[in-house]
Amino acid sequence: MSVRTTRAVLVAATAVALSAALAAPALAAVPAGSGHEATRKAAEAAVEAGVPGVTVTARDGHGTWSATAGVGNLRTGQPRSAADRYRVGSITKTFVATVLLQLEAEGRLSLDDSVDKWLPGLVRGNGHDGREVTLRQLLNHTSGIFNYTADEDFGRTYFLKDGFFEHRYDTKKPAQLVALAMTHKPDFAPGTSWNYSNTNYVLAGMVIEKATGRPYGAEVRDRIIKPLHLTGTSVPGTRVTVPGPSSRAYSKLAETATGPTYDVTRINPSIAYSAGEMISDSADLGRFYSALLRGKLLPREQLAEMTTTVPLDERGGYGLGLMKSELSCGVTVWGHGGGIHGSLSEAVTTRDGRHSLAFNLNGDWSGDTGAVIEAEFCGTEKAAERTVRRGPDLT
Repeated sequence: MSVRTTRAVLVAATAVALSAALAAPALAAVPAGSGHEATRKAAEAAVEAGVPGVTVTARDGHGTWSATAGVGNLRTGQPRSAADRYRVGSITKTFVATVLLQLEAEGRLSLDDSVDKWLPGLVRGNGHDGREVTLRQLLNHTSGIFNYTADEDFGRTYFLKDGFFEHRYDTKKPAQLVALAMTHKPDFAPGTSWNYSNTNYVLAGMVIEKATGRPYGAEVRDRIIKPLHLTGTSVPGTRVTVPGPSSRAYSKLAETATGPTYDVTRINPSIAYSAGEMISDSADLGRFYSALLRGKLLPREQLAEMTTTVPLDERGGYGLGLMKSELSCGVTVWGHGGGIHGSLSEAVTTRDGRHSLAFNLNGDWSGDTGAVIEAEFCGTEKAAERTVRRGPDLT
């Protein structure tokens, strides 16, 4: 399998992570607060499948529950902590979409603006034309703009062993990431289909900076992190470390789930920029998604825009930086998944924001994140029997 094919498969897997086990028979939902034993067992199953460790936190009307499984450091055997901070990958996209929607609510931009209005001439080449792409199409992945992480050379340079250890500390400018995407043809004409593209959110971050005159991370901090007191959440920029408390992150740095395991904790996340560079912890992510869905961050009109989805299948859809999935028991959850070197994360909540779940796997080649979600909201361990094989990626 080529690197490009692997990238496409991994992106697709993340994009439908919240729709895992949809073929399972319908099950009665377990009322909130009736116990999290199935969730604990699903986390333990991920460790049994090969993931070094898992940290998980859920919150419902009965309070907050946390659990860990496995280890946070393979060398010392130190266990994972419920307070672990970790790289959240594409969960960053929900923060970015929220800021853009806040700017729309303030009348500083419109989601119907063209990308070219804000970033003139940047999206051009091989059939790309920023005059034909709207900001809304960036946020719901209907722009057709090529995903720069699907570039073959980029994959070899940053996701496979030899390239990673040579280039893990490279600094990439967002305009360079967009320029790489422009060397490829679009996936489709704007608005005619759907395809997950990290380039969309690199552009979204650049639009925030153009509209505000400030770094997108500063806007995220002032508009979301500080007001919600998300003390474990940060926008690292080019910082290569993860603040403590934290665990190590591990990857096979290969297209298979076999072979040596490498510590990939230290990395310059500028290769992800506003598509996936952020760091957080499970408690903060639960607080963020709960506040978002309860209307604490957006006016009603903008929240309605965010939760208007493009169907991905019969039970899932993608809104504006927000994924919707109906689980096997009929419960619908909203949130996002994220993957970056050595780290797979999920954060979801019910539409009323009252029942939230966030967790992280500190290995990127195994473990079924959908099983953990099913276990928490449906009270079933059935999905935990499966194992999803992955490799390093940015999703």
